[in-house]
Amino acid sequence: MEQPNISDMPQNLEAEQALLGAILANNKAFEKVSEFLKPQHFADQIHSKIFEVISKLITRGHIADVITLKNFFEQEGTLADVGGAKYLVKLADTATPLTNAEYYAQFIYDKYLRRELISTGFDIVNNAVKEDIDSDANQQIELAERRLFELSNQGDINGGFVDFSEALVSSLGHIEQAYQKEGKISGLPTALDALDNKIGGLNNSDLMIIAGRPAMGKTALATNIAYNVAEYMSHATDLDEKSRGVAFFSLEMSADQLATRILSTVTQTNGHKMRTGELDSAEFTRIAAAVRELERIPLYIDDTPGLNINTIRTRARRLKRNKGLGLIVIDYIQLITGTGSKRTEGNRVQELSEISRGLKILAKELNVPVIALSQLNRGVEQREDKRPVMSDLRESGSIEQDADIVMFVYRENYYLKNEEPQQKPSETPEHLQKRLEEWEARIRATNNVGEVIIGKQRHGPTGTVQLFWNGDFAQFGNLAKEEYLPERIGD
Repeated sequence: MEQPNISDMPQNLEAEQALLGAILANNKAFEKVSEFLKPQHFADQIHSKIFEVISKLITRGHIADVITLKNFFEQEGTLADVGGAKYLVKLADTATPLTNAEYYAQFIYDKYLRRELISTGFDIVNNAVKEDIDSDANQQIELAERRLFELSNQGDINGGFVDFSEALVSSLGHIEQAYQKEGKISGLPTALDALDNKIGGLNNSDLMIIAGRPAMGKTALATNIAYNVAEYMSHATDLDEKSRGVAFFSLEMSADQLATRILSTVTQTNGHKMRTGELDSAEFTRIAAAVRELERIPLYIDDTPGLNINTIRTRARRLKRNKGLGLIVIDYIQLITGTGSKRTEGNRVQELSEISRGLKILAKELNVPVIALSQLNRGVEQREDKRPVMSDLRESGSIEQDADIVMFVYRENYYLKNEEPQQKPSETPEHLQKRLEEWEARIRATNNVGEVIIGKQRHGPTGTVQLFWNGDFAQFGNLAKEEYLPERIGD
C-alpha cells in the first residue's frame, strides 16, 4: 500500500505563510513558538527551509527579516530554491498579528501530527502484510505503540516554566493531603507502618530501589507491598479510577508463581505445601475462598521475560489508559534488556544507566511511584558485618544517581544460622558455652525480624526500620512493640 502524496495530506500553507510573515515582521513571535515548533513540522519544504534559517539567525543573535534571509540564501546559492526575493517579500506582507502567532504554530503542529499518524498507519499496514520471519505480530504491535508514544511526546506544547505561586499551591495540596490522612503519610500506604513513617508512603514520580542479596526477601517485600497497595486501592475513596491499579513486571517468576506467593501470605498457608499439594480440606477451602475474594484486587502481572525499557513503558502507558495505574513494580532491574542502541551495545554499565534513567523518566511521565528490585555485589558476603551499603549495588553509579529512595533488605538470622561458634584453640569450654548461648539467643531474637535499611532518601532521612518476617508465608508485616530487636552483642 502506497502512502498518499504530500499534497493530499493534512496541511495549511496559508497558516505557514502567515506565521513566517509574523516572525519576519517581529522576531519576538519566534520566542512564542520555538520551544515546540521545528522545521520538519512544516508541510511545504520551502517553508521548512525558511523556518530553519530563521531559527539559526535568531539563536545566533542576528535579526531575521527579508534582507538578512535574502543575503543568507544568496551566499548559500539557494535563493531560487525558496522562491526568490519576491516570495520572501510576499511572506512578510502576509504577516499575522503577534498575538496570533502561537495559534498558527499550534495549527501547523496539529497538521504535522495528523500527517505522521497517517504515515504511521500506512507503515503498520505494510509491516503487517509482510511475512517477516524476524518479527511476529506482537512485536509489530509493540513497535506501533512505541511510535505512537514517541509521536505523542514530541513538541510538548504544554511544557515549560510553572509560576512559583502555582507550585506553592500544589505543594500545599500535598501537605494538606498528608495532614488529613490517618497515619500522616503523603503517598500510597504500604501497610508496613514503620516503613510508611520513614518514607511517607509511596509518592508519585519517585523511583525506589529495593536491593538485597539472594534469600533476603526482596521479592517477598515487593510482592507484599504490591498486594497491600492494590488491596488499599480496591476500596479507597480518595483515588480516581485512572489511579487504581498496580503493574507488576515479573521478569524472573511466572504469574502463577507470584499469585501462589500472594495466596500463601493472605491465607497463611505454607508455600511449600501449596506447591506440593500437601493440603488438608480446610486449607484448600480457605485458599479457594481467598481466590474469589482477591479477584477484585486491581493487580496486573506481566511475566514476559527479557523486556526492554521501551516495552515496559509502552505496556504501562497502555494499562493506565485502559484500566488505571497507580504503582509499577519491576522484579528485577538487571533482567531488563537494553534497547539495542549502538551507544550501549556491548557495554552493560551503559545499558544499566540507560535502563535506570528510563525508569525514573517513566515514574515522572506517568506520575506514579516505580519500585525496581536490584541485586547486590558478592562483596557483601566477604565482610564480617553483612549489612548492605550503597557501594554494594551492582553497577551502582547510575542506579544510585537516578533513584529517589534506595532500600536494602537484610535478615541477620539468615547469616547467623551459618555462623555457629566453633571451639578456638586456646578457648575454655566455659567460654565456648557462653558464646553458644549468646549465639542461640541472637538466633531466637532475629528469627522473625527483617530489616529495611534506607540507604538513600532524596526527600527525607536515612536509617533502618524493622519488620516482622515469616519465611513460611513469604510475609513481611508489622512488628509488635515487644518484638523489636535488642541491640546486637558488642554494640
